[in-house]
Parts: sequence; structure tokens; C-alpha cells
Amino acid sequence: MPAQSDMTSRPARSTATVGTRTITRAVTVAAGVFAPGHLGELTSYLPFELVDDVLAETRTVQRRLRELPSRAGVYFVLALGLFPRIGYARVWAKLCAGLSGAGLAVPAVSEKALRDLRRRLGPAPLKALFEVVAGPLAQPRTPGTCFAGLRTVAFDGLNSLKVPDTDRNRSWMGRIRYRMGFAGYPTLRLMCLAETGTRGLLGATIGAAGDRDEATLALRLLPLLRPGMLLLLDRGFDAATFLTAVARTGAMLLARARSQRVPPVLTHLPDGSYLSDLDGLAVRIIEADLTMRGADGTRIGDRYRLITTLLDHRRYPADALIQLYHERWEIESAYLALRHTMLDGHVLRSGDRAGLEQEVWALLTLYQLLRMAMTTAVETRPGTNPDRASFTTALETARDQLTAAAGIYPEPTDLLGVIGQAVLATLLPARRARYSARKVKCATSRYLNRDDGRPTAPTAITTIDILMHTPAPDPTPRPRRVPSRPRAPRPPTRRARVTALLGSDPRRAWSGTELAQTLQVPKRNMLTQLAEWTRLGLIARTNAGSYALDPPPPPVPPPSDRRSGRREERGTVEPRQHSADEQPRPTTDTVHAHRLPGNDTPTPPASWT
Repeated sequence: MPAQSDMTSRPARSTATVGTRTITRAVTVAAGVFAPGHLGELTSYLPFELVDDVLAETRTVQRRLRELPSRAGVYFVLALGLFPRIGYARVWAKLCAGLSGAGLAVPAVSEKALRDLRRRLGPAPLKALFEVVAGPLAQPRTPGTCFAGLRTVAFDGLNSLKVPDTDRNRSWMGRIRYRMGFAGYPTLRLMCLAETGTRGLLGATIGAAGDRDEATLALRLLPLLRPGMLLLLDRGFDAATFLTAVARTGAMLLARARSQRVPPVLTHLPDGSYLSDLDGLAVRIIEADLTMRGADGTRIGDRYRLITTLLDHRRYPADALIQLYHERWEIESAYLALRHTMLDGHVLRSGDRAGLEQEVWALLTLYQLLRMAMTTAVETRPGTNPDRASFTTALETARDQLTAAAGIYPEPTDLLGVIGQAVLATLLPARRARYSARKVKCATSRYLNRDDGRPTAPTAITTIDILMHTPAPDPTPRPRRVPSRPRAPRPPTRRARVTALLGSDPRRAWSGTELAQTLQVPKRNMLTQLAEWTRLGLIARTNAGSYALDPPPPPVPPPSDRRSGRREERGTVEPRQHSADEQPRPTTDTVHAHRLPGNDTPTPPASWT
């Protein structure tokens, strides 16, 4: 029997050796203390010369050149928007990270110095920078930018930017009360005019969320409209005065009307729309029912009543305008990128109005710079819709470029840059028609519960049916009839009843409980209204819980003669007749100062003021 040898299998030894490689790169930055002032590759869209010019225009250039010049402060405030989760010191470290690795000496500053730098700048230079970079971004040939030769833009307000709950912020914004109680934070209101094709911003204005009228803020942005634009509006802007103001700018409009608005029918058009009139403004009305069917068998519908100044039904068909109105939601996507993608739902940093305005203008400027980089990249591929560019990709790449201090001075041959290359490498698929339930996953929400049968998960839309409505022409209006019998007078208000009750016995002080029992109203409501009327000065609080009519102020006594102690009688004073040899004694005008009751300081008469 042959012997068997024990052989152990061993892995073959690799002939490759593990080595290292040294990679060097060139970092080109500003010289000296200006080196930390940059935004990485985004600096090419906001160059140093532009920042210096804006600082000189707003008179915010530093008086003495120290470790924190004003230009570095502007880029630092912009960098705060890229890193909303970390504090001042960490953001400054991000700006200096690429410089330290390159062997450059960077200044070590404290958070207090950075706060003082922000305070020294103020909001003016950041607002001026935004006004410079704001504007249309895409070329007219870019897909999704124009409709029938008109550049589509949209108005809307953002009311959910939370700010710190400080006394200064509350004094400006107040507190918002919803159905479930007061909001936890004051909120800022932002009104923007956006280009729907690229979601770039043409302008913005800032207000408090307590200002319920969005149209008032939108009026400030009307000078940005130009002929050749088509403005898409929500139904909150369907007031005839506002639409007339928009039409005066030369821009066309397409707005959704409230269901309560029933415009008159003047002339029917072949496409199912009709001509109408809104307080002297010639408009065209489109009424239609939209029915959408989903892949899961669900079916939802809605009725649209659109107002437009595009009166030519041949060039602008009704069904095309109905499908175009959906582009208004592009500004909502812009707010989604600003509020959630950039800020990640975080509360803003500043505790006063000047700091908040500076922070918001910086956020809008940074947002516009990212949109500029995305649009530039997309337009290098003809036929690509800007909707396919990923905002998240552009944002994350910009953060990496800032930390590495790369691309501050781009190469002349590099037209796209790292941000543009990343955007083109991660283009989103073409948008699909989908719908889902409009609900918020939160126990307490400021939105009304809307249950219209939409599925919870996003569902693809298979068909969309449009059914036009053509109402009958309005008959000749009949003359208004005068009522035969007079209308019954309105009952007195609660304040009038309280005033009459207090005036029945002016010497008596009524308690809130007595007033509530006499008028048969809830005590809690009465006490609340009494406190409000007292604050407005309509009634007076005599003691704790007692009220009376505010007595009229006592009459001011006429000035008295100091020499005789007798009061001067008002009337016509006859001049004294002097003899021929008697010279009139020179007189001196005496001004009497009188004291008001309870005031020891003499009060000058009205003739002094």
C-alpha cells in the first residue's frame, strides 16, 4: 500500500506591493486676511469684485483692516446657509479647512467676534447682492421655460420659516394662533416671484406671518414684471384690483378664481371659454371639470375656474391653459428646497429683525447661486428640462467644494465645474404624472383636514379628462328694486349696551360680574372685552375689577395776572389814547406759563409750538 504524503495547501503570495502616492493640488485664494472669504466653486458666480462693489455701495467696508474684513464677513454669512446645523465656530472652521491643509495661516477668531461681524455688516449688503443675482436664468429655448413665447413666472408666499422665540422677534411678528392653539415659534412670511421653468427667483420681499394679506406683499414685486411674461396666480390673488395692477405692468396673467366669484358672461368662444369683465378689466374665463384616474383604480376630480388676459382663443387654447396652470406649483417646489433641503426644517439663528433680514437675504442669495449652477449645467445638454436637475446633489457638492476651498478661481477650460458635472451625472428621471393625499404626518397640524379620496401613497395617473363648462349669457340686468318696507334697525352692540349702562349712573363703579349678570352674557367673555376696551381707552378701570366711563379731562383755567392775582378777562382790549406830549411807555410781552393738575412742570401755551 503506497504511503500518502501530508501536503498542506497554502495561498500563493502576491507579487504586488502596497505603495503610497502623494497627490498635490493647487489652491488659489485671496491674499492675506481675505483668504477665508470664499464659497468654494460658487465663488465664480459671486466674485470678489462684486462683493467689494456692493460693500462700497452700502458703505459697510471696514474702517481698519483687521483679521475679519467685511468681505470675509459676507461670505461667512452666506456659508451659514450651507451649514444650518452647526454654530459659528464650526462654520468658520469649514471656511478655513482647505486653507489649513494647504499650509496657509488662518486667523483664530471667537464666536463673539463673528457675531459682532454680522452686526457690523447689517442686512443691506446681503439684500443688494440678492438683487444683483436675482432674475431669469434660462434661455427662452430651454424646455419648460416659456409658453407660446411667454416666460412663465409665479407668485406665492412662504409662511413657515420659524424664528427664535425672543422678545424682539415677537414684537415684530407677533404670535400666530391656529385651531389647536398658539404656534410654538414666531414665523416669517416670505413672498417670492419665481421662474417656473428653473425655479430661480426674480425677487422677494419679507414680512411677518401675522400680515394675513399676501397680496399686499405681492404688490411690492409688481415692478419686476415685464411684457413677455405670463404670471401664474393662486386663487388668493383673484381680487379685481390686484389683477388690474398686474395687467398695467404689461405682463399677461393666468389666475385661479375662488368658487364664490361668478363673473358675468359676455361672449362665448369656440373653445368653451367666454369673455368677461372684472371692474373694467377685459378677461377670459375658462371653466372646466378635471377628472383623474389612477393606476390603482382611484378617481378624483376638481373644478377649475381660470381668469386670464390671454383673449385669443386660437393662439392660447383653453385646454392648453388648463394644463399649463399646473406649473404654478413649481414655486412650491422652490420653497421645499429652501425650507427643507437647505434648512432641514431648522429654526433660523437671529434673535432680532436686522439679523433675520440679513439671514434671509443670505439664504435667498445662496439659493439663487445654486440654481444658476444647475441651470448652466442643464443647458449644456439641449432638450433637457431643468426639472431633472437635483437640488440635493448641487447643495452637497457645493458644501464639499467649500470645505476643500476648491474651484474658487476656476480654470478657463472648465465650463461646468464640479457642481455641474455632479448634476449632469445624477439627472432625475422625467417627471411622472402622480397624485397622493395632501396630509401632514403630525398630530397637531395648522392645515385643515382634506379627505378627497386620494390614496396615501403616490399613485401614477393613467388618464386626465377635461370637461368644459359654458354657462349661458347673462340676461339684461333688471333695475334694483327699492324695498317697500324699511328694514328693522340693528340691535345695539355689546359695547354700546355697556356704555349705556355705565352712563346711566356716572358716579357708580360697576364690576365685571355685575355687568355680565345685567346684560346676561358669559362672565369670561365680558371680562375679556372689558380688558380690551380699557386698553383702547374706551372705558376706565377705577379699582380692581371695577369699571366706569372715562371722565372728560378738566378744563384748563385761563392764565392769571401775576401782579394783581386776578384772572384776565378775555375780550377786545381798547388801545390807550395818549396825549400829544405824552410818549407811550414801552411794553414788554409777558408769556404766562400755567401748570396742569398733577404736573409741577410749567407747560408753555399753544402759541409756542
